[in-house]
Amino acid sequence: MSQFKSDFLAILSERGFIHQISDPEGLDAAAKAGAITGYIGFDATASSLHAGSLVQIMMLRWMQKTGHRPIALMGGGTTKIGDPSFKDESRKLLSVEQISANLAGIRQVFGKFLSFGEGPGDARMVNNADWLDHLNYIDFLRDYGVHFTINRMLSFDSVKLRLEREQPLTFLEFNYMILQAYDFLELSRREACVLQMGGSDQWGNIVNGIELGRRCDQRQLYALTSPLLTTSSGAKMGKTAAGAVWLNADMLSPYDYWQYWRNAEDADVTRFLKLYTELPMDEIARLGALEGSEINEAKKVLATEAAAMLHGREAALAAAETARRTFEEGQSAAGLPTVTLDLDGGTGLLAALVAAGFASSNGEARRSIQGGAVRVNDEPVADEKLVLTRALLADGAIKLSMGKKKHVLVKAE
Repeated sequence: MSQFKSDFLAILSERGFIHQISDPEGLDAAAKAGAITGYIGFDATASSLHAGSLVQIMMLRWMQKTGHRPIALMGGGTTKIGDPSFKDESRKLLSVEQISANLAGIRQVFGKFLSFGEGPGDARMVNNADWLDHLNYIDFLRDYGVHFTINRMLSFDSVKLRLEREQPLTFLEFNYMILQAYDFLELSRREACVLQMGGSDQWGNIVNGIELGRRCDQRQLYALTSPLLTTSSGAKMGKTAAGAVWLNADMLSPYDYWQYWRNAEDADVTRFLKLYTELPMDEIARLGALEGSEINEAKKVLATEAAAMLHGREAALAAAETARRTFEEGQSAAGLPTVTLDLDGGTGLLAALVAAGFASSNGEARRSIQGGAVRVNDEPVADEKLVLTRALLADGAIKLSMGKKKHVLVKAE
């Protein structure tokens, strides 16, 4: 039985989203009494978010589904600085044009999870460049800089870790936590926002915003953080050996996205079903209790439900069917992801494996070939100098495989 009385916190708690809350009783009472507004910030450091951001997106989704108002805050302003939290070095500074292009890319995802509009329960998308780009530096320092002490800022783990590793922390980055705190204050004024959520690495920055709201406006604001997730083997969520698990379909196909979840480790299935699907808890308990080879059925359900939420049910079922035909019937299914290469001049097998995302370098590709993991048109290949040409086309494509679960169709440019 949940300790919380509000549907919002009760659901987040039973599904494993909650790591820390600044005032659990106060936030629970506010969420029980009526609709509240909360936000999570997303900086535009790439043209797509990846699966590591899904926990935060799902928190906003559950907020809306339980009758509250979520805000997706786009970091058009803060991206110009870069969050230094738990990074060993400064982020690469992006141009205004790069940030704008990235914002356009990551906005595509939110409409899949949230319902936007102007109604009281509709989600809002806001860009902090709307206020940060127009700050007067001297006035800002006079009004808000007095509420931050260097002593306190140096005490945060994200700062201490950088300094302990003797890595430089620029004054530009040092300002990030002040700007994030100001975002919370500004949203509380503009949108009556009382809650900021984020990963547990954001706790110090969020608490800064709570204190700024109290000191400037005597506002009661709240913080809620989620655990920083890794897989059972310790790998970072949203990352694979081939790269990031992007949420935009033009950067990662629905089939590859489905496969990412299908390949979840056995020990992660129950936890992932709670976080990344909306299946009822009793059904999750049933699936999580499966053992031996039966756990693969639970993984297929996880993959299909997660892919349906992002790419739609039709695309998810098509990916599941492609996988079934490929692995259970051994067919070169038309639904496999494709990569276009130069087959007239010829493309070396090593380069093709890298282009397909099966390896991050020629060296890694070479080791996979030497280990017997690579096949062309379902035939094992031992020759690392093989060149893919039109002569290898079968039904208009070359089927390139690594291991049992990685397949791509190579087509001519």
